[in-house]
This record gives sequence, C-alpha cells and structure tokens, in this order.
Amino acid sequence: MKVIVGETLTELAADWIAQWSLKYDPFAISLAGGSTPKAIYERLATMSLDWDTWHVWWGDERIVEPDHVDSNERMAREAFLDHVEIPDSQITPLNAIDISLPKQFHLALLGIGSDGHTASLFPGDPGLKATQPIVRVERPDHPRLSFTYSVLNNAECAVFLVGGEGKREILTRIVSGDESLPATHIRAAEVIVLADKAAADGL
Repeated sequence: MKVIVGETLTELAADWIAQWSLKYDPFAISLAGGSTPKAIYERLATMSLDWDTWHVWWGDERIVEPDHVDSNERMAREAFLDHVEIPDSQITPLNAIDISLPKQFHLALLGIGSDGHTASLFPGDPGLKATQPIVRVERPDHPRLSFTYSVLNNAECAVFLVGGEGKREILTRIVSGDESLPATHIRAAEVIVLADKAAADGL
C-alpha cells in the first residue's frame, strides 16, 4: 500500500486520476460514492481528457431511484458525468446483481468509512465472504449493491480517497494492517491511498 499526500485531496486525486486514465484506451473505472469524491469529480469535469475512452461503473450503490438524493449515480452525474462527453452506452449504473462487468478494472476508486468499511463491505456483514461479483447488503437506511473482493481485488489499481482529520485514526489502522477492517482486505495489484494532510498526519 502506497500513501500519497497532498495539500488538498480534490486537486491531488483529480490530477492523479486524470494522469492514470491516459495510460488506457479503453479505460475501465469504478467510481466511489459518498460525500468525499464529489469535489474530485467536479474538478475532473473541467479537464480536457479523452472522455470517449472512459467506461464507467460504480463500486456500490443504494437501491433507490437514480434521481434519489442518496443515489451515488445521481451525485456522480450531477458533479461529473453530465458535463463530459462519455457516451451513455459506456456508463453502467449498478442497479442489478448481474450487470456486465469488464474482465478487469484499470482503476477502482474507493472511500473509507469511519468503521473501516469500503464500497458497501461493512465489518461483520455476510457480504464480506461473498464470492460472486456483486452482493446485496442490508443496511438501516437503504439496502445496497456492492462489488465484492473478487472484483475489487482483481483491479489493476485500487485507490482510497481519504480526506479530513476525522479519517486520521481509521487510516492509521488500515495502513498498519488491522485485519478487522474490511478496507484492509483490498489487495488489488496496486493499492494507493490519496490523502490530504489532515487525514495523513501521523502516518
């Protein structure tokens, strides 16, 4: 696991993702949901990249309508996808267990929850042991769909996007190899943490 630290996560991550995408044609990427990536996606949307090479999926999604306030798809479309020229046929929402997936993602973007979850793989959840590509996860707010380790660990590169002082403790535990945390079990060919100084302080 390699940790890269920047002054701000938005600039660091958007610039890093843009550079990584240039290596591939086509480029298969799995997006992260939650609040952390929004500003990163907004910055990506301002860049001049070969958008027609991008093929986009989501690593996890709440089982809600695509225009629901809690939808990861809605957030990514409003912040990013509606503003760039990725063909609609190359954007695959995570809305079923059996959607078509690439043989390997070139890049899987992931967040880290304060409990160490990533995608929708939560501590103690049966989904941690699932072997199929996508698993349904029951949660108090909305049930979710999530890629499993079989997909995420097959990615060429998995990138954790980590920002803020509130993530400092959990990031330290993950980097130190705390096996009780789902995020620690992400073992793609390359695993990178992109963090701002507030999150990475003390590493």
